[in-house]
Amino acid sequence: MMAVLELKKVERHFIQGSRKLTVLNGADFKLNKGEMVALVAPSGAGKSTLLHIAGLLERPDAGEVIVNEQASGRLSDDRRTAIRRNEIGFVYQFHHLLPEFSALENVMIPQLVKGLNQAEARKRAAQLLDYMKIGKRAEHRPAELSGGEQQRVAIARAVANAPLSLLADEPTGNLDPSTASYVFEALEALVRQSGLAALIATHNYEIAARMDRCVTLSEGKIVDFQL
Repeated sequence: MMAVLELKKVERHFIQGSRKLTVLNGADFKLNKGEMVALVAPSGAGKSTLLHIAGLLERPDAGEVIVNEQASGRLSDDRRTAIRRNEIGFVYQFHHLLPEFSALENVMIPQLVKGLNQAEARKRAAQLLDYMKIGKRAEHRPAELSGGEQQRVAIARAVANAPLSLLADEPTGNLDPSTASYVFEALEALVRQSGLAALIATHNYEIAARMDRCVTLSEGKIVDFQL
């Protein structure tokens, strides 16, 4: 299997007063093409830190993050930003949609930033919203959408530039169980059809059990476990 995202001996430490807090301590991890991996750990264990480092939003204190077979440690900030924009999608617990733009426009924006023309960006945005079963709400602004609809738009936006991997931090955490299951079904269908790789932090064990495998954080390491 091809690893689209790999962490090698990654370390991340924080200083709190006179105390050194170790979040990652020689962490190793591979995310393969087409694979869905659940990241399950207690609050404060370092899930968000791990996702930020994997997504090149933070630099590790040691170790290497490899995206699509390219080591990122020595790259410039501009180059890391380009990789993040084109090869990694992000979904957060809160949708972070731009309130003044419609659902369609929110999905178009990353494509326009990448350099696509408006017609191409509009066509792909409409296709993605249809795929997420929210096409009929394309012209609505975020405030006019339900929580589940907002999150489906956020997922469509995250994959608008056809990234290789998707990193999601509690994407259904703000939703009721029924809506959470529906949103995950849409996300899962997208991953399975596109071959996208996904690392999804979640507290929802039912959702985690539906993924290919589960990992957790233990003593600064990333370890597999079974539900």
